[in-house]
Amino acid sequence: MCTAATYKTKDFYFGRTLDYEFSYGDQVTITPRSFPFHFRHVSELKNHYAIIGMAHVAGNYPLYYDAINEKGLGMAGLNFVGNASYSDVQSEVDNIAQFEFIPWILSQCSSVTEARELLHRINIVNTPFSEQLPLAQLHWLIADEKECITVESMSDGLHVYDNQVGVLTNNPPFPQQMFQLNNYMHLSPKQPVNTFSSDLNLNAYSRGMGGLGLPGDLSSASRFVRVAFTKVNSFSGESEMESVSQFFHILGSVDQQRGCCQVFDGKYEITLYTSCCNATKGIYYYNTYENHQISAVDMHSENLDSDKLVCYPLIQGEQIKYQNR
Repeated sequence: MCTAATYKTKDFYFGRTLDYEFSYGDQVTITPRSFPFHFRHVSELKNHYAIIGMAHVAGNYPLYYDAINEKGLGMAGLNFVGNASYSDVQSEVDNIAQFEFIPWILSQCSSVTEARELLHRINIVNTPFSEQLPLAQLHWLIADEKECITVESMSDGLHVYDNQVGVLTNNPPFPQQMFQLNNYMHLSPKQPVNTFSSDLNLNAYSRGMGGLGLPGDLSSASRFVRVAFTKVNSFSGESEMESVSQFFHILGSVDQQRGCCQVFDGKYEITLYTSCCNATKGIYYYNTYENHQISAVDMHSENLDSDKLVCYPLIQGEQIKYQNR
């Protein structure tokens, strides 16, 4: 279960939570411009945009969960179990395996507009990465500073939706996620007024009652509503520190704590990491379940013309600053 969101102040920010019961050994991974992308059914790309994001690297291949490229385009894949469906290889289209989809888009597209053009001729196919890493059932959020779309590959074809709220969770399909916001149109960051009855003396007895009814459970449908409400009502200063801090607070509204979502005996889904990418500047910020300190990797501090992956293991363990030692 995961949540992705966009945020815009002076710069454009893009990030997500990854909620699961275990980690595959995730690393902040930079793919330089000359790293050769070998695709299963289309020609390899030897020169492309540089990419930074969170990935599991297998066989020297970056399996990205979320990433941005040097042009400011961001993309994240989120679980879409029971609804995702991929096709067999077809003729006269670009056959892209599910695990290749993020590199395929971010290596070539500088904007959502350009991504839409590639999506017109793409067929997301059911080729697994390996026997050990089978197909993941996903849908995707793609965004730049001007627009955002959701992409869902289902049994009835590939769907591309405008995403005006800039948020995505897991199930149900995106149109149903958006539709349910109608149930919460009465929510407000302001204190409510009595519309129940003019004959009753009703009072707001606590701050925050304008948000009464905002769902607080961990289901993907509820997380979509909660992050959408938090995001559209959030504001911060335009400095980097203020913007990054506020983005982590937005996604912090759906943190999953160990013990609250049991997937089977002794195993619990937790927020393994939360990311915040400054897509304008190419900086990848993150924290983890065990380390709430924000860490950062700047792609432009590396040689982006190289042909070798650059990987940074996640910093784990709480970083506590004592004020009196």
